[in-house]
Amino acid sequence: MKIDWAALGSVFGVSLVVTVALVALFTLGIAGLSRRERAAAQGGSAALAVTGAYACFAACAAAVAYGIYLIVA
Repeated sequence: MKIDWAALGSVFGVSLVVTVALVALFTLGIAGLSRRERAAAQGGSAALAVTGAYACFAACAAAVAYGIYLIVA
């Protein structure tokens, strides 16, 4: 059996980059929601932060759905 190390390294690299990107998006979403709570405690509005948070969560969900699509198809 012969292992294609270049292909294995390529898959590892892409997986690492996508994983870090998804974690960063999810972290930005959590930060946006925490800004909303901080603004509500101070009596302000954080509509932009909430919109950004929901956009980050939607992008995470889309990436997960695309990954599941790739596995199934």
